[in-house]
Amino acid sequence: MGEIKVKDKDIAVPGEVLAVGMDFLPAGSTYRDNEEIIATQLGIVSISGRLIKIVPLNSKYLPKRGDLVIGKVVDISANNWFVDIGFYNEAAISVVEGSMEYIPRGADLSQYYSHGDYVVASVVGVTRSNIVNLTLKGYGLRKLSEGRIVTINPAKVPRLIGKEGSMISLIKNMTECRIIVGQNGFIWVSGIDPEKERVAVEAIQLIDQKAHVQGLTVEIENFLKGKLGEKV
Repeated sequence: MGEIKVKDKDIAVPGEVLAVGMDFLPAGSTYRDNEEIIATQLGIVSISGRLIKIVPLNSKYLPKRGDLVIGKVVDISANNWFVDIGFYNEAAISVVEGSMEYIPRGADLSQYYSHGDYVVASVVGVTRSNIVNLTLKGYGLRKLSEGRIVTINPAKVPRLIGKEGSMISLIKNMTECRIIVGQNGFIWVSGIDPEKERVAVEAIQLIDQKAHVQGLTVEIENFLKGKLGEKV
């Protein structure tokens, strides 16, 4: 009979034994040594059925096809916009992928998206040389105007979203803000009430700091109630 040595959402350190026995299977950032499953890096334990993995507390964003990302336009060529998405290579949006509308050849691309603009886009491909291609063709994909951008560690994005969207829905409902969460850790927040917008940003930053804490949803709810008071 196997034995799990840790609990779901515990913090594990490299070399820590997470489970003993063949009843359990190692997944991300863990490995098997005889009958022991061992952590390879610092992170949060995630137990799903027989699978045991570590979600790193700090990690770089690794783009994959289908990811929703938010990025900043940092360069423009004759046929592409180049966007900082927190990856070590800038992502590219071609003229063909830049809009649902036709963009004529030779157009001034800065009239569509200029330096410093933020866009919400989707990853359409990553080449073997790690060139990331984005598209702005799709529902909700666009340039972002009002609001503000918050950045968190990409490893904390699942905690911000919560189980079945519970955490991000809590923040949206209590602050009455529109929020878009990029898989790359770039978050867009926009609220009619500047104070509620500020509180939403603070809640997101608190989750980034305390992603490893159990009972975090209740803590965030109490935080929002304390900050908003009669505005809730």
